[in-house]
Amino acid sequence: MPLPINVLHYGRNDALPEQIPLRAGPLTMIYENGDLRYIKLGQREIVRRLYVAIRNRNWDTATNVLSDVQMEIGADSFTIRYLCTNTLSDIDFVWHGELHGAANGVITCRMDGEARTTFLRNRIGFCLLHPAAIAGAPARIEHVDGTTEVNAFPIHIAPQFVIDGEIKPVAPFNEMAAVAHEVQPGVWAQVHFAGDIFEMEDQRNWTDASYKTYGTPLRLPFPANVPAGTKIAQTVTIGLDRYSQIPDSVQLVADVDANVEFAIGQARTKLPRLGLGVASHGQPLAPAEIARLRALNIAHLRVDLRLGELGYANALRRATDEANALGAPLQVALHLTDNAESELQILVALVQELLPPVSTWLVFHVNEKATTARWIQLARRLLAPATPGARFGAGTNVYFTELNCRRPDDHALAAMDVVNWSVNPQVHAFDNASLVETLAAQAVTVTSARQFCGDRLLTISPITLAPRFNPNATGPEPEPAPGELPPQVDPRQMSLLGAAWTLGSIKYLAETGELESVTYYETTGWRGVMENSAGSPLPEKFTSVAPDMNGGAVFPLYHALAQVGQFAGGDVMHGQSSQPLHVDGVALTKDGRVRVLLANFTARPQSVQVSGLAPTVELWQLDATNVETAMRQPEAMGTVAGQRMTSVEGRLQLVLPPFALVRLDDASAGDT
Repeated sequence: MPLPINVLHYGRNDALPEQIPLRAGPLTMIYENGDLRYIKLGQREIVRRLYVAIRNRNWDTATNVLSDVQMEIGADSFTIRYLCTNTLSDIDFVWHGELHGAANGVITCRMDGEARTTFLRNRIGFCLLHPAAIAGAPARIEHVDGTTEVNAFPIHIAPQFVIDGEIKPVAPFNEMAAVAHEVQPGVWAQVHFAGDIFEMEDQRNWTDASYKTYGTPLRLPFPANVPAGTKIAQTVTIGLDRYSQIPDSVQLVADVDANVEFAIGQARTKLPRLGLGVASHGQPLAPAEIARLRALNIAHLRVDLRLGELGYANALRRATDEANALGAPLQVALHLTDNAESELQILVALVQELLPPVSTWLVFHVNEKATTARWIQLARRLLAPATPGARFGAGTNVYFTELNCRRPDDHALAAMDVVNWSVNPQVHAFDNASLVETLAAQAVTVTSARQFCGDRLLTISPITLAPRFNPNATGPEPEPAPGELPPQVDPRQMSLLGAAWTLGSIKYLAETGELESVTYYETTGWRGVMENSAGSPLPEKFTSVAPDMNGGAVFPLYHALAQVGQFAGGDVMHGQSSQPLHVDGVALTKDGRVRVLLANFTARPQSVQVSGLAPTVELWQLDATNVETAMRQPEAMGTVAGQRMTSVEGRLQLVLPPFALVRLDDASAGDT
């Protein structure tokens, strides 16, 4: 029985929320489930998103559930009203929302809510995201005390410092009543806030492609108690500065269905070494799994050893066996305690017994979010003689923000060969569009890290779709509801969107030219590139729509990695998409061969013109029509002959089905 189309596309058999185009005078935007997204003046994006968030003591977000939605949509104005309910554990909060766009270009958004239970919260209210594309734009900040400052949005990622236990916003974007930025010469967009004091953080620290302005300053204690009956009301007003003159050349642009152009440029960078993590389910790889993983040409295998806990010897033994079977070295992440010296001495004896093929040691401490010099120096002193040639790295096992605000000092850098951080796209937002938005921001973490890491090698390890754990929780993490996946697992791991996202991640990271290696996902299991053939079945809710996912099938992202893996050691030719949130891609070259891989990130077919191609190309496509076969029979899918196509002066017009992955190989060498 075929799987439902939505499951193949993005892992769940749920319809995506409707996107409704709106206008407020010269401004265009999209309404989606109570939020406003992509507010633009012509082609210039002013606001990426405006939404209301209710977040508990662990920063978990209570889902917005809308009812009684009423819309009045005109040609250049709109009014939308709705009731929203947020429930999560002890949270029960309800609020009325109103979004009004006037023909004069002013957008007014109100929320008026009440707590129906008593609970602890870290945040309640509006969050406004400025797009990362305005980095460096002049800004004007109006503070709540009436003073005004002129500054600019940070180019490199601004650290979010914690000083004396107080989380600091990006200065001077604090204590704000309003903020404005220059959209283009003579045109400023301004945002006014009411109902709370607002401040800004640089969300690129967590790979969100935005600067977030939120209510309730983090200088105030949190979590804060919200008694039942508490009323909370806020207003955000967005418009064009009254001193601005909008040029006549500004045109309204509805780019939802615009043709996408993807151009292959001349710039080249080295493709980073791509690896995988050892499966966290603890079961060894089967021979068939090893064969399929070898086809990916992975450059390393990461294993985590928690030296203060029992059982890590078995984990290293298993990782050694799997690395040898795959012909790949080990990247070993060490998690030390304050008893590190004795722990490392025991590890040295184990290393001398097992002879693991270690290429890199990543050194972390369980009580440090970014590793200090003493632990790196200690690990190098004890482990270097036992693993000659191995590199020693550190940094952070969690988000880039921890590395950015706890930058390695000279002593730490002197002891390190490699600086590391991890990435996942779901610290703040969880919908499909927000996941895609994070791709470009991954590259900014790399270019920002280079500013303070000298000439050290840079690695990202690991990259996962869902957070592996919550490093900022202030209370116990809840168990998953019956029939639900654990929070570390995202069903999009098993979908075409997962493949598209993986390809986008490789593109943006590789084009920085700064990364030595990247570790993605795990080998097998719900967090891997294929199902564990001997492992636990998916919960009933998921097996009912995906019964064949419990027999060793690969996930679509396996094919994305396989297509790139065939060019391991090659170069990336930089490509530019005119609509990178719709379609993007990566061009690879090695030994005279050229391959272009494109991904459609949307639920709509996308018309794409590709330029810079060879005269003749061979097209191979992965979409909902063949992905089930590709998942169950990956070897057969890899041998499917592509369709030969002729480009016109290097240009080719294609239509990519929803969430499709397309390969274009240079076939001109066979022409006569």
